[in-house]
Amino acid sequence: MSPKNLRKIKEEIICPPKIGDIIEGEVVASESNTLFLDLGFQGVGIIYGRAFYESKDILKNLKIGDKLSAKITSLENEDGYRELSPKEATQELTWEELRDKKEKGESLEVKISGANKGGLLVQIMGIPAFLPTSQLSPEHYPRVEGGDSLKIVKELQKFIGQKLKVKIFALNQREEKIILSEKASKMEKVKEMLKNYKTGDVIDGKITGITSFGLFLKFDKDNLEGLIHTSEIPEKMNKDLSKIKIDQKVKAKIIEISGDRIYLSLKL
Repeated sequence: MSPKNLRKIKEEIICPPKIGDIIEGEVVASESNTLFLDLGFQGVGIIYGRAFYESKDILKNLKIGDKLSAKITSLENEDGYRELSPKEATQELTWEELRDKKEKGESLEVKISGANKGGLLVQIMGIPAFLPTSQLSPEHYPRVEGGDSLKIVKELQKFIGQKLKVKIFALNQREEKIILSEKASKMEKVKEMLKNYKTGDVIDGKITGITSFGLFLKFDKDNLEGLIHTSEIPEKMNKDLSKIKIDQKVKAKIIEISGDRIYLSLKL
């Protein structure tokens, strides 16, 4: 017997398989709605009943000799087989991959499938995920005066079918929740661009959004956007914001740079 096989036997004795483990086996036989896997020193696995029907999409193209990963759901049934679930294994491996992407800070491209008043709906690797409005980049944030929820939803619905680059902001496998952030995917680039600016700089830009709490201004020179809070708008202008127009060109002073956020003032 080879040293490799001896090592496997030793591992089997010291760390026997348990329910919840993901193992790999080779397809050795199939019957009506039943599949058998050779698990080597761990015996023979069986996929049948509910586990088979839930995994039909995974199993449909398999043939004898193919390898398959599955999760152990029962160590030994009445016939001596280990009961397995490919679907649960696939879900577990998917969550592991998602955790890895979060830890590495990888950017993902997602397609928007829906919207509600809180944000955008997507799917990542077959799992539903959510992109809150607060995590949209400034250029995509819905600028709705008064915060009317119906108008916000209408603005967000414009993204359905579009693709956005995001990072995984938070995930919870137990609750099957994935929260995404578009801002995070652009943060490093924005921070790098902001190194060219400092507090006190006066910049040229144009108004891109008008809200009850202030104005959004896009820099002419770079594709950066900052917020002008109502307290930083001259009193004469603040009394009648209706006279301010989208794309109106103004000069503004940078009063604070915090991370990837820029705060501006029209009080020059």
